[in-house]
Amino acid sequence: MTASALAALYLRNDLLTSHLTALALIYFLGGAVSWLVVVPFTRRFADHRPPTTRFAAFFLALSIGTLAMTAFLFAMDYRWFYARWHAPFGSLIWIFQFLFTSASAVYQFAVLGSTLFLPLGLLCLIAASAYLVRHMR
Repeated sequence: MTASALAALYLRNDLLTSHLTALALIYFLGGAVSWLVVVPFTRRFADHRPPTTRFAAFFLALSIGTLAMTAFLFAMDYRWFYARWHAPFGSLIWIFQFLFTSASAVYQFAVLGSTLFLPLGLLCLIAASAYLVRHMR
């Protein structure tokens, strides 16, 4: 997923961003953590099913899991940046600030960040799903 994000950034602006390392790390960790969580979970539920059903299960689970984990990491990075202006931990105001900061970060990721998956991410998703269907024990 990092390669897809970097390719999209290269096509858009020749990688001219001051946050290239942070973006690469967020997209890498989003894909890696999602893989570690989603693949065993999906294998358990897709076992003893036809290959087309297994492919659909892996495709759907990997796509949703990767988007969700990357959006979560993006939201936590957003939260880390704005934490210095938020109320003390645990207060009611802090809870509202945390929720709305996270919601706005997820929305911003959905609008702007999810498009970075499209040049290569879709092809990698199809290839990974097909690989997992073939090599399922």
